[in-house]
Amino acid sequence: MTALFVTGTGTDIGKTYVTARLIEDSRGQGRAVRALKPMLSGFDALAPEGCDSAILLAAMGREPSIGNISLITPWRYRAPLAPNMAARAEGASVDMDAVVEFCRAEMARADADGADLFIEGVGGVMSPVSDQATNLDWIGALDIPALLVAGTYLGAISHTLTAAAAMMEAGARLQGITLSESEGEQVGLAETKAELERFLKGVTLECVARASTPLIFTG
Repeated sequence: MTALFVTGTGTDIGKTYVTARLIEDSRGQGRAVRALKPMLSGFDALAPEGCDSAILLAAMGREPSIGNISLITPWRYRAPLAPNMAARAEGASVDMDAVVEFCRAEMARADADGADLFIEGVGGVMSPVSDQATNLDWIGALDIPALLVAGTYLGAISHTLTAAAAMMEAGARLQGITLSESEGEQVGLAETKAELERFLKGVTLECVARASTPLIFTG
């Protein structure tokens, strides 16, 4: 089994798109694959089709129904805020121990099945997940390699270097950095990669062009 945590330098950076492509790559190689998006904010139960979890399900070839979404995303919140803040708005709180145990149980199942497992975090690597933990703490608790997804917007180089430094300082296993092309008038993929390579010796950097069409379930 290969287990990988997909995190980012911030929100709306391309984590879900990159995770979906990783799923498709694994399936294309004939490998069994599972994916989790344990927590999701800004979830609209009346229109779940375009949410991050639905996109991951589509990549796995599974129907993005509420039932299937609940299997890979047990913690869903209406407000588009950090999970602890979104939970608080609903009179609840995030039990980080429960989130970690859910992920570990799924890791054990994937290991038994010989499946690749991708776990997508929420927000940026230093975004709060609970009142006591960030995504970086979550990665540390699971003790699995992490992929950092970054953008190519103006300022992305500083954000990427800061996120990578935080991960290295915490002892996280940074498997690599994927640059997901940002929208609009931005810095180019090649230019961003070249600048980052000057400062991140020995770190694998890959580039992913922005998708022209969304992933759609065709099962």
